[in-house]
Amino acid sequence: MYNFSMNKPSGRGVWSDIGLFYCAAIWGSTFIVTKGALDFVDPAVMVGIRFFISAALLLPWVLKRKNRTAHMREGFYLSIFLAALYLTQTTGLLYTTASNSGFITGLFIIFIPVFMYLFRREKPTALQGLSALLAIGGMWLLTGGAGGFNLGDALTLVAAAAYSAHLIFTDKYVKAEADTVLLAFHQFWMVSAIAFIMALFKGASLAVAGVNAWGVIIFLAVFPTLTAFFIQMLAQRHSEPFKVGIIFTLEPVFAALFAWTWGGEEFVAVKAAGGLLIVSGMLIGELAKFNLRRAVKKEVLPV
Repeated sequence: MYNFSMNKPSGRGVWSDIGLFYCAAIWGSTFIVTKGALDFVDPAVMVGIRFFISAALLLPWVLKRKNRTAHMREGFYLSIFLAALYLTQTTGLLYTTASNSGFITGLFIIFIPVFMYLFRREKPTALQGLSALLAIGGMWLLTGGAGGFNLGDALTLVAAAAYSAHLIFTDKYVKAEADTVLLAFHQFWMVSAIAFIMALFKGASLAVAGVNAWGVIIFLAVFPTLTAFFIQMLAQRHSEPFKVGIIFTLEPVFAALFAWTWGGEEFVAVKAAGGLLIVSGMLIGELAKFNLRRAVKKEVLPV
């Protein structure tokens, strides 16, 4: 349960909002830089090295904890979803564009009411149904319909579902006052282990060809993984879910902007319209969770 206040935001709340905007922007930038590096490293190997570096950077703080094995079970559950997210998303970038990947990943918002119904039997509202229809229509335009829906798009859709599940479970653990350092560390090294096992299973080379690819992996480890996940967990303690969801809908927008400018991808009006529909669907999906009458009365809002 969250208390919605109509008062001016506190300093802590403002910094939380800034942190969430940072997460949306930095995650949006990853699609184009990751796609460019996949010519020089296997997707599973990239994920394995990326998360190994993130875990290693956290190790000095982990060693200061008395109970270093705390939250290993929670970390394991999160690592399953996180590994599924990044392995499918990274592999999908081999077959689809960075802008498509960004918009389809953003569909994680649509999966949240689906999982809420499956796990809690909470039926979606009419607005959530409209949200899903807009998102599906947007994805149709974005990918070119059933004929244009390729393997990369399908893998990225799996990533969106995994992203949704990871957010739901992370929220549960963070609200239970879990140690964020240990929670992050355990899921990071476990994701790395899962990725390397998959790479070895399929006989992929563990080599990274070129300094530029190493630079991309280090960037991904430090900023979108280590700093962004930490900021997200800390910010969620001081921001209501409605605000967090609204800010995160900007991630696919940033992804498309980076792809069409920095990445040099062709701007296609129909795809842009599809992306706009997806973002509209995500916004309506978040609005469906927001009870305006109760907010005006300053009542406690449900998650």
